[in-house]
Amino acid sequence: MKNRDNNCKNSENTYSGNGSRQSRTAELTQLSLLTAAALILYIIESRLPAPVPVPGVKLGLANIITVVAVYRFRPGQVTALVAVRLLLGSFFAGSMSALMFSGAGALLCLAGMVILGRILPIKYLPLCSVLGAILHNIGQIAVAIGVMRDIKVVAYLPVLLVTGCIAGLFTGLCARAVERRIPKKC
Repeated sequence: MKNRDNNCKNSENTYSGNGSRQSRTAELTQLSLLTAAALILYIIESRLPAPVPVPGVKLGLANIITVVAVYRFRPGQVTALVAVRLLLGSFFAGSMSALMFSGAGALLCLAGMVILGRILPIKYLPLCSVLGAILHNIGQIAVAIGVMRDIKVVAYLPVLLVTGCIAGLFTGLCARAVERRIPKKC
């Protein structure tokens, strides 16, 4: 195993396999396991009390897995992971109405993290997570403005941005710890 690890690509962003059937199967297996882990974290977090008494503030534990996936897989694969987690998480958590808010936030978050994840090396993974949290909050506020038809909702954005940066840093540090424990793809 040690010899195999030495033969792995020495790239910072390891999201492409060698194309063999075995590597595609291993990649699909790892992506499936990460999707399941993200879904489990999402469901667990939906059952926990809010970390602070501010509506809409949460840690975003499922984002730990998303940030790892941004650095490990192609954008389409990460998008599939997030879509499955959002749909199944909303279904299992019994919160289909929140899907609109979570979906808008997740798509904006994912777009920003994918771009940043291709520019910055993996050592900056926590920064990528913070940016994702900021974009997620902006996406949610945009949907809230549309649903409520009131621009005054923007006044809530500073609170969400501060708490989002703290949560993004926490999930980014957790993601770095998780990423270091997942075997590199060859």
